[in-house]
Amino acid sequence: MTENPDQQLLSGLALASFRLNGQFLDVAEVLTRPVGLTAAWWQVLGAVLHTPSSVADIAREMGITRQSVQRVANLLVDKGLAEFQPNPAHQRAKLVAPTEAGLAAVNGIDPAHADFAARLVGEVGADELAQTLAGVRRLSDALDRLAGVSIDRITP
Repeated sequence: MTENPDQQLLSGLALASFRLNGQFLDVAEVLTRPVGLTAAWWQVLGAVLHTPSSVADIAREMGITRQSVQRVANLLVDKGLAEFQPNPAHQRAKLVAPTEAGLAAVNGIDPAHADFAARLVGEVGADELAQTLAGVRRLSDALDRLAGVSIDRITP
């Protein structure tokens, strides 16, 4: 099978993003381990640090399945790191919010997170990272628009 240049770009972007996702998860595991969290727990707690959200909203924002968010949210509640709160917009879809213990755990990551961020900026450069972030956001927005038309239209 011979790919045209557009297909090669799409394949290259997909493979690079899969690798990058794995690398970010590895870094997150190292950063979270000392405070007793996992990357997945940090991801869900991070999504609700400032505003409680439903499991479905967290899943949408993070680009992961609702079921995986529900499983992590249940674990966080069991561990006393999060709590379910009433949702005024939907009686059955409770909101996930961090507890004081959850906030303390996330805050405990901050020194190592800041150190790693500074090292990454030193390696790549702040301007290049900012440009990369802007490009990734544009790419994500474009994928949302194309998928929003209809996921069934991806294939002829």
